[in-house]
Amino acid sequence: MTSFRPIGIAAVAALMLVPASSAWSQRPQPSPEQRIERVERQLEQMQRQVYPKGRPADTAGFADDPAASQASVSSLAQRLDSLERQMADILRLTEENGNLLQVMKADLGKARSDNANRIDALEQRLAQGPKEAGPATDGSATTIAPPKPRPVATAVDAPGESTTTALAEVDPGEAAYTEGFKAWEAGRYGEAITSLRAFTAAYPKHRRASFAKNLIGRALLDKGDAGAAAQALLANYRNDPKGERAPDSLYYLGQAQMKLGQPGQACKAYAELDAIYGAKIRPDLKKLESDARAEAKCGP
Repeated sequence: MTSFRPIGIAAVAALMLVPASSAWSQRPQPSPEQRIERVERQLEQMQRQVYPKGRPADTAGFADDPAASQASVSSLAQRLDSLERQMADILRLTEENGNLLQVMKADLGKARSDNANRIDALEQRLAQGPKEAGPATDGSATTIAPPKPRPVATAVDAPGESTTTALAEVDPGEAAYTEGFKAWEAGRYGEAITSLRAFTAAYPKHRRASFAKNLIGRALLDKGDAGAAAQALLANYRNDPKGERAPDSLYYLGQAQMKLGQPGQACKAYAELDAIYGAKIRPDLKKLESDARAEAKCGP
């Protein structure tokens, strides 16, 4: 009896172990994913115990993606700062470009105005000489001898010797004009132009100013410089349309344009002569204009 009990106990234990080992070997083993999930759950339980108020940033991202980490927040802040700087640079450049555009527009407008003034001044210099002569005031009515297409002295354009001598004592401007006229009458056109320009510069308000400017244009035309003559005659008409020789300047402007081979422009000058002065045109000038219109083949 004594020897049987230990043997029986060992046998019973052996019998009990064999089914348990066999049952254990037959149970399914967890997959790696299941083991990871189990470890994550255990880690979350530990975190809830250690951090009851929430997990720190460096432990986030396992299950429910909590608040961003400090690194990601810092990166976003840097990117926002960079965008703000770029926007500020863009706004600054836009304002600078706008200001520069305004300055360029102002400079362009000023340049255009300056160029227009310079062109006008050059045209006036070409027409009037190195010094600008102002428009002459209206003179008293005077019987004027008819102008001639070729240099012909007239009593009105060139006073006689006794008249010149008498006027020189009381009217030096009249004597200066007469000097230029006599040079033109003698065919010394360059000398006449210089003298007449000096007269218009010294006596811009003299009643002979319109005569002198018209005679400058005629001298240029007689000299063979039709282009400069046209500019001088046009300037005399435009600057002093009420001057005594303004109608004559329109007629001789047409003559200069004929010399330039521009009959159409000549006809426009004759038409303007009729439109502006009409019945006030002297009969002798009207006759010259009629012949000139026929020569240019102007319409009715």
